[in-house]
Amino acid sequence: VDASDRSVVVVDYGVKRNILRALASTGAKITVVPADTTAGAILARNPDGVVLSNGPGDPAATGAYAVPEIRKLVDSGKPLFGICLGHQMLALALGAKTVKMDQGHHGANHPVKDLTTGKVEIVSMNHGFTVDRDSLPEAVTETHVSLFDGTNCGLALKDRPVFSVQHHPEASPGPTDSLYLFQRFADLMRA
Repeated sequence: VDASDRSVVVVDYGVKRNILRALASTGAKITVVPADTTAGAILARNPDGVVLSNGPGDPAATGAYAVPEIRKLVDSGKPLFGICLGHQMLALALGAKTVKMDQGHHGANHPVKDLTTGKVEIVSMNHGFTVDRDSLPEAVTETHVSLFDGTNCGLALKDRPVFSVQHHPEASPGPTDSLYLFQRFADLMRA
């Protein structure tokens, strides 16, 4: 899918260059904005989609200022794609909880199952918090799980073009196992 007539705003909580590269490969025009940019300022750019980037730290701490803005982005109906910290803060914005893990996930050989396709991908992970699956509200579907410990690795809203993953789809342990997620995002912007 060519998204060359689409514009994406990336909210930078600590974004990796390769995420921008993978997004650019769909052809979309990308604008990166600081982490504390308001939903109003983001929506004023009238993007076709918004990416909530990865970043360091406790999602609840960054979420203190980010979650209310993410909630407004969800309410806007725009396609939304969260990665790692962005996934965790999206979950918080949707009403779920995050918990500190006994054993964080770090490394480039983590098997994750995409429950929407049944496919297993080998992914790169770097996180110490996880979304508590038992806290996911009714409107949220779990889309990805870790085959190491069964923790949540992805979610989607049932009634909106909103989804996220815990792992880093821009990293290449697979080497291209997870790049379809950028395509999925481009397809949502098209729809």
